[in-house]
Amino acid sequence: MRKKLQHYLHKLLELEGSDLHLKAGSLVHMRLKGELHSVKSEKLTNDNMLAIADEILNKDQYNKLIENQELDCAYVLDNEKRFRVNFFYQMHGLSAVFRVIPEKILSLEELQLPKVIGKLAELNHGLILVTGTSNSGKSTTLAALLDRINKTKRKHIISIEDPVEFLHTEYSCLISQRSVGTNTRSFSNALKAALREDMDIIFIGEVRDLETMEIALHAADTGHLVVATIHTLDAKETISRVVAMFPKEEQDRIRMTLSFVLESVISQRLVKTMDGDRVPAVEVLLKTKRISELIAENRDSEILESIEKGKEIYGTQSFDQSLFELYSKNIIGKSVALSMATNPSDMSLKIQGIQKVSGGGTKDVQRRDNKGVFDLK
Repeated sequence: MRKKLQHYLHKLLELEGSDLHLKAGSLVHMRLKGELHSVKSEKLTNDNMLAIADEILNKDQYNKLIENQELDCAYVLDNEKRFRVNFFYQMHGLSAVFRVIPEKILSLEELQLPKVIGKLAELNHGLILVTGTSNSGKSTTLAALLDRINKTKRKHIISIEDPVEFLHTEYSCLISQRSVGTNTRSFSNALKAALREDMDIIFIGEVRDLETMEIALHAADTGHLVVATIHTLDAKETISRVVAMFPKEEQDRIRMTLSFVLESVISQRLVKTMDGDRVPAVEVLLKTKRISELIAENRDSEILESIEKGKEIYGTQSFDQSLFELYSKNIIGKSVALSMATNPSDMSLKIQGIQKVSGGGTKDVQRRDNKGVFDLK
């Protein structure tokens, strides 16, 4: 099974895909340019999947998988190509998802992220949250930001991930990368230790629980820069989610702390371009006096309006402003802009305004396999 797995992974890389899905009781699937395609191959059995797990996991990892019914780890192909792996059980048996970790860390410019994000690398303290759903590019953005800091400052950076994804070469900074489960028992344990390790900047792969968030807020409040990811859709939801992690009697205190330490929320979604590729649509919240007041006074419903009004002055932007800019530059089509918009009716009116001025619209280009199935040879 190891040879079959390697064959599938090589094919995934050849097709420039992002994820390989292996599921007991199903065909092999690959995610290509954001869409899932099945491979014309035999169905995998649970014995096949257990054989794969047995061959690529060490004894401790295999035992944890059986005990916990799921496991995060990393896999290296041909001693150079790295993958983030998640094993999990489902109704038909064991499944696994292999996510490609790019070898090269792209710059913020290469990722086509807003210029204002580059200025965040100049911060010395506070909290930056990078948010989005799974497969939205959070880890890639986080790596690009760390790389910018690594090349422009002289700091001690500690990253805590599950597992470690991008491997960073040290330039001007000292970088200590820790993998949960291998180098530390948990995010919270590693964070507590980091406060005693003369660090300047902490990168947290994902905030999953109250204790981790509490320590992250404390670190940001005591003069460190904390950069973390969290699974939320936008800035407004992110603030509400962070506050909701805590008991009601503590939420006013947390809001006040957030109003002081939260420097930015970067929320992103990958959207399909006119040529079938993908590009990030990005919402950017930056700390301003107005934003701090809204957070402290529990007026989250007014945050989106404040973000949009700050576009010209501060460089902030909402998702819809980002989508409209991408549409105006003929990078994405009308259907994508409308389907991804927070307010589709307002987006439709803006697009109609462009079409009236230009005398026409932009055609959407669709490149799709009829059945989403291909041969693996």
